[in-house]
Amino acid sequence: VVVAMVGSNATRTCRAQVFSGGLQHFKRRPRAWSRPASQLAASKQGKQGGQGSIHFQVKVNASPSAPTQQAQASGYTVLFEDVIRQTQLGIALYDITEDVEKVLAKSQVKEGCVNVISRHTTTALTINELEPRLVEDVRQFLQKLVPPSYPYLHNDLQFRDIPVPFVGVWPDDEPINAHSHIIGMLMGQSESVPVHEGKLVLGTYQSIIFLELDGPRERKIGVQVTGLK
Repeated sequence: VVVAMVGSNATRTCRAQVFSGGLQHFKRRPRAWSRPASQLAASKQGKQGGQGSIHFQVKVNASPSAPTQQAQASGYTVLFEDVIRQTQLGIALYDITEDVEKVLAKSQVKEGCVNVISRHTTTALTINELEPRLVEDVRQFLQKLVPPSYPYLHNDLQFRDIPVPFVGVWPDDEPINAHSHIIGMLMGQSESVPVHEGKLVLGTYQSIIFLELDGPRERKIGVQVTGLK
């Protein structure tokens, strides 16, 4: 977004709003309490006559199409990229920190933020330590918390409407996976990490962890970097 300010008294404090699409102009509001009466009168006259006003010009730049998108405006950069993962059977945890760092390096952003989202309803994202025995604790705990064998209504395929779109043959190709959906809702499917001096701001033992809850599958994880180079 490019903001240009023109007109007299350009150093005064002003407020602007930014909308996507086209150009928008916004006029400042005079701060009457901070100016002498003589300037107030001049401001009133200028306002009526169209003088002494400050306008903002906002230009929104379009970005290319997926899977990799990047837009720039006055040093502000946005880059989006999908990370692809092949997963294993059941509940599995994967460290995707290095994948996210590669997208960050490609963007060349030094100060900003990285947003990560899992694009599937039977997966999850979290930030924590990926120690092997802790990973096994997590797997066992989630299976006890939301047992796959419980009689969930979602698993009664004969009573469900066929989802649109559906790939394959119904109900033969529909997995029995209500527990995976519920775990995904409990854990959440997105994370946001600050970027400082070109690096992810994570603790010593923190990793960005992707959880497969209904594998094996091919999964997409969206990574978007925003900030200043």
